[in-house]
Amino acid sequence: MKTAIVILNWNGEKLLEQFLPSIVNFSANESVIYVADNASTDASIAFVKEFFPAVNIVENVLNGGYAKGYNNALQSIEADIYCLINSDVAVTKNWLPPILEVFKKEKNTAIIQPKILDFKNQKKFEYAGAGGGFIDFFGYPYCRGRIFNNLEVDNHQFNDVTDIFWASGACFFIRANVYHQLNGFDEDYFAHQEEIDLCWRTQNISLAVKYVGTSTVYHVGGATLQETNPHKTYLNFRNNLLNIVKNVPKKWFLFLIFFRLLLDGIAGLKFLIELRPIHTFAILKAHLSFYKNFFKFLRKRKKLQKKVNYNIHTSIVWQYFIMRRKKFKDLK
Repeated sequence: MKTAIVILNWNGEKLLEQFLPSIVNFSANESVIYVADNASTDASIAFVKEFFPAVNIVENVLNGGYAKGYNNALQSIEADIYCLINSDVAVTKNWLPPILEVFKKEKNTAIIQPKILDFKNQKKFEYAGAGGGFIDFFGYPYCRGRIFNNLEVDNHQFNDVTDIFWASGACFFIRANVYHQLNGFDEDYFAHQEEIDLCWRTQNISLAVKYVGTSTVYHVGGATLQETNPHKTYLNFRNNLLNIVKNVPKKWFLFLIFFRLLLDGIAGLKFLIELRPIHTFAILKAHLSFYKNFFKFLRKRKKLQKKVNYNIHTSIVWQYFIMRRKKFKDLK
C-alpha cells in the first residue's frame, strides 16, 4: 500500500525543525512525506527545501484551518493510505508497520490511531487522543487514558488493538478512497472535533475505526493553539454542539441539545468563578455561532444515514465530577 504522511503546517518553522527529523528518519522507507503549508508567512517552506529536499511540499493559497487545509492538500496527493499528522508530533522507530499491517488484514478498517503519549511527560498519555476516543450520551468526547483533563500514566494498559469511536486528528490514518468518498473533513468546523465528525460518518457507512497500541507517537499538544487560548474554548464548545446536530440519532436530538446548552451554561459559570471570564465569553460566542449555523447543519443531517449509536449508557460528566471516577477502567 502506498502511504503518504502529510504534515499540516502554518508558521511552524521551529516545530518542523524539531519534529520533522524523526518522521523522516523513521518513515521515509515506508512512505512518501509531504508538508502541506497553510499559507505560512514565516520561513517554513524555505527551511524544508534547504534541509529536507526529499520532502514534498504542497502550498495552500490560504490558511483554511485544519479541515480545509487537509481537504485542499489531499486533492493533489495520490496514495492508498493517508497519515495526517500534526507538526508537533515525534514518531518512534517501527511505528508504521503495526498500523499498515492492520490495514492489510482488515479491509473493513478505514481509520486508525496509534498510542499518543505526552512529549513533555512521556510516561503519561496526551490529551488529544491518548488511547483512543469515545463519545458519551451528552456528546462529550473522552479517551482511554484521558478523561477531561485527567491524564493516566502509561503502564501498557492500552497496548492492544481495538475498536474505538474516534481517532485523534493529531495522528490520523485513513484510507484515501474513504476520505474522498466522504468528501473529507467538514470545513465549517475549521479546527477541533472535525475528526470526530469524520469518524462518525465513516461508521455510518459500516466501516471501522481502530486504535493500534503497538504503535507509539509523542505529541506536544497546544503547540499551535494552547489550551488556555479562548479561541480553542470557542471552537471546542461550538463544534461539539454542531456534532450533536449533525450526527446524533433523532430520538435523542432535541433532548441532548437542550441539556448540552444547560451544561455549557454551568461551564461558563465555572469559568467565571475561576476568574477566567474570557472563556465564559468564548462559550457565549460559541453559542451564537451555533445558533447561526443550526439550520445549515440540519440540512447536512438530512443527507446522512445515522446508523451508529454512540455510548448512550454513559455520562462522563456524572462519572467524573460526581462519582469521581478519573480513570477509564473505573467507568461504569
